[in-house]
Amino acid sequence: MGKINQRETNDYGLPIYQEKLSWSLWLWLFAIFMAGSFSLSIWAALGDRAAIIASAIEILLLLFAQNKSALEITVTKGWLLVGPAAIERAFIHNFQALSKSEYRRVRGVDGDPAAYLQIRFWINTAIKIDLRDPKDRTPYWLVSTNRASELAKILKVAEH
Repeated sequence: MGKINQRETNDYGLPIYQEKLSWSLWLWLFAIFMAGSFSLSIWAALGDRAAIIASAIEILLLLFAQNKSALEITVTKGWLLVGPAAIERAFIHNFQALSKSEYRRVRGVDGDPAAYLQIRFWINTAIKIDLRDPKDRTPYWLVSTNRASELAKILKVAEH
C-alpha cells in the first residue's frame, strides 16, 4: 500500500531517526514583537486590563500555532513518517539532501504540483525523496529538515 496513508494508531516499529522542527528563535521574536504591538494598541485604546487579557490570549494563540505548525519526521525499519503522512520504505526510490539554493529552486520554479510537500518557511534545507509506486501519482516528497544529510544517510543505510 504505497499511498500516502494518514497516520493512524498503527505500530510502525521503533524509530531509528527522529526530528521535530519547531519555530526558530527569529520567528518567535517576530511573533512576539507583532503580538506586543497589538497589545500596545489595545492598551492605548482600552487600558491595562484589556491589554493584559489580550496579551494572555496572544500568548496562548502563539503557543497553539507553534504546536500545530511543528513538523515531526520519524524513520523506522519499514516506514517513513512525515507530519500526518506515512509511507512504506519499499516505495522510496531515491533521496537527495538539498542545499539552501537547491531547496529554493525545487519548492519554486522546478517544483512538481503533484509532489507531497511538508515544508516550513523557517527551515533552509530539505530532502527530496523520490517514490516508485505505480498506483500513486506522487513523484516525490519534499520535506524540510535541519539534518538533511543525516536523514539521507539513515534512509540509505537502514534499507528495508
